[in-house]
Amino acid sequence: MGNYRNFTLATYFVAHAAAHVTERELEEQLAFLARYLRLDKVYLEPFRGEMASEEQVEKCRRILEAHGIRVSGGLTTVIPTPDGEKPKQRLFNTFCYNDPAMRQRLREVSAFIGGHFDEFIIDDFFFTQCTCAQCTAGRDAFNRARGTHGWAAYRLDLLRRVSEEDIIGPAKAANPACRIIIKYPNWAESYQETGYNPAEQRGIFDGVYTGTETRDPVTTDQHLPRYLSFSLMTYFERMCPGRNGGGWFDTFDTHITEHYLEQAYLTAFSRPKELMLFCFQSLMDNMYTAALGFQLNKLDAVLDWAGLPEGIVCYLPDNCQGEDNVQDFLGMCGLPIVCSPYFPDSAPQILLTRSSACDPEIVGKLAAYAARGGTALVTTGFWDAVRGRGYEDLTSIRLTSRRVTAQRYRVEEAEYICTFPEGAAEIGLPVAEFRNNSTWAVAKAVHGEESFGLLLRDACGDGTIWTLAVPDAFPDLYRLPAPVLSRIRQALPVRGVWLEGPSRISLFVYDNDSFIVYPYVMDGTQRTRVRLHVTGASALTIQPGGKRLEPLYVRGGETVFEMAVMPGRFTLYQIERPRE
Repeated sequence: MGNYRNFTLATYFVAHAAAHVTERELEEQLAFLARYLRLDKVYLEPFRGEMASEEQVEKCRRILEAHGIRVSGGLTTVIPTPDGEKPKQRLFNTFCYNDPAMRQRLREVSAFIGGHFDEFIIDDFFFTQCTCAQCTAGRDAFNRARGTHGWAAYRLDLLRRVSEEDIIGPAKAANPACRIIIKYPNWAESYQETGYNPAEQRGIFDGVYTGTETRDPVTTDQHLPRYLSFSLMTYFERMCPGRNGGGWFDTFDTHITEHYLEQAYLTAFSRPKELMLFCFQSLMDNMYTAALGFQLNKLDAVLDWAGLPEGIVCYLPDNCQGEDNVQDFLGMCGLPIVCSPYFPDSAPQILLTRSSACDPEIVGKLAAYAARGGTALVTTGFWDAVRGRGYEDLTSIRLTSRRVTAQRYRVEEAEYICTFPEGAAEIGLPVAEFRNNSTWAVAKAVHGEESFGLLLRDACGDGTIWTLAVPDAFPDLYRLPAPVLSRIRQALPVRGVWLEGPSRISLFVYDNDSFIVYPYVMDGTQRTRVRLHVTGASALTIQPGGKRLEPLYVRGGETVFEMAVMPGRFTLYQIERPRE
């Protein structure tokens, strides 16, 4: 790979710095970084509204390459209002792609960058939310011609054309060998509304890149569970096998050091080609830099033992939206979730959410999948979204407008044996009405003298459909008691592995008989003990180091191990199998 065995370490150098940095300043900055990080690559940006001169760009390239660092290009599609024009309401100064002067400037910049670099990446401002008179007229004409409404379809088409005409065309005219990579942001559920169009852009760009920044979900505008740093990487890996360049995270809006580092951990757990640190300038004189450098060495050592990630495949078709990021909350509750834009016909387990229902053929696909023997976990939001599409053939569950609050639960541990754990606080749930003995509830929410289905099972051909009643507020999943969460995980083991324990712990499973356990640093999380259930194991070995863990007990083909886990510390376990 380079300076690390399992990934390339890259950073991004923004245009303002490229335009103004002196040789002495750049040498001092590189000396600081070299104390903590082993950089392989820099993406050098000539344009971010401001344009760096050719002399400055070449000076920066020369100095970086003299330090053994490979250099590619970068582009951020923001621009000030052209001289003499009336300002438009443009978020972050993103382009109006119906403004001729702006589009001409983009073509010039693309030709310049293509002419100077054999590869460049587009930062995730390549979207539009402009609603000026020209954009509104373009939308209305587009919708009249196609019988559509709203901005999404128009902006998807507009940005596809801009990609080809204003970026790829001019860049490749200047340098036919130039590879152009589009970086997609972390807000995947909003792509179509602003013009991000992976459905078509993945076929016209040479590669993609994944934004894995999560930041603080409460005090910032974005509401991104930290598991997204892993799950979105798996989404683009499955979308573009071999063409997802890496995961990109930054230092911003993280108020706790571990929250910054967790972006690196979870991105690395997805086995990326590159880890991209945004940006070179923000790493200067920053305590995060030293902490990250220390942890990158540990990550590299752990990844020596990890294969490729596997999990319950969450189907997120192109241009979908609904129950935004619920899969990530489930991932932070110990379900190993990976994502795909393609229906996972051959996956042992799948997850379908309200977003999955954006596929108009999803009910038939689910029926065929389950009949063949697959195991599906579906949310109540999914069933609600497919009303009127024949889902009644698959379950007796019917959703009403009724809601219920609960703090006490009934969990079927074994046949006719139940426990009644208490949750951390009362939560709100949809009432999933079902017919006894047609659908079976293995976990229920208790309110007064009635109980309501929380985890329900339907037989379907040779397969099984599990339904999960999702709380009104997705973080309330963390408030479910450990026995409830453990019963959900038990229903969907990945490669025979499932976690018994509380929420806010993730399990990452790999195809080479290894898995990683990671407890998050969050309010109220403490050192705790968990149990890992592994089918057919004789022992576990902690790697690197080779410390051996003996089983706690063996029952029904499962070997159970108990271990202490600490928030902020990741551990890889290798499964030992009995010798034949």
